[in-house]
Amino acid sequence: MATLFFITHPEVIVDADRDVRRWQLSETGLARMRRFVAGPVLDDVTAVWASTETKAIEGAGLLAARLGLGLMVDADLGENDRSATGFLPPPEFEKMADAFFAEPQVSIRGWERALDAQARVRGALDWIVTVHAGGDIAVVAHGGVGTLALCSYMDRPISRDMDQPFQGHYWAADLPGMEIRHTWRPIAPRIG
Repeated sequence: MATLFFITHPEVIVDADRDVRRWQLSETGLARMRRFVAGPVLDDVTAVWASTETKAIEGAGLLAARLGLGLMVDADLGENDRSATGFLPPPEFEKMADAFFAEPQVSIRGWERALDAQARVRGALDWIVTVHAGGDIAVVAHGGVGTLALCSYMDRPISRDMDQPFQGHYWAADLPGMEIRHTWRPIAPRIG
């Protein structure tokens, strides 16, 4: 049975002066992603997708290169739009993320509503599955929208309780029906 793997980018270089969509993977993130890509989990992947954000493209590029595949991107796989606030220090960001998940029907300080982000990423994933020719699919994207999609496919309310414990996890679904095989698993052990 074919599988869709939804993979979140691992650790990034946080740069308050740079657009978050242009953040890159850190050395730790690159090391963890390389370890995951080198393992057997993704051996049968025949299509690699990413959001248009740099950190997702970098992670997906490592996998595509290993498998000798092209890389496809879809802007609808992007993280929830938080441009209204720009960079927030970690404690403030965590409070905003809690509110984002707790009130999915509300735009918190101008952020994209969780319900809208969920519909967007679910639509992108459903479309990717529909046009896929066969084999496993790897999608490298982001934790927030990955959690929203996971909640949707599991027919559960949006909840941060379903969020990944830290960056660099994946969940898997059986194709073509997108039945969840397992929830978040780390791509590799944490370093440091």
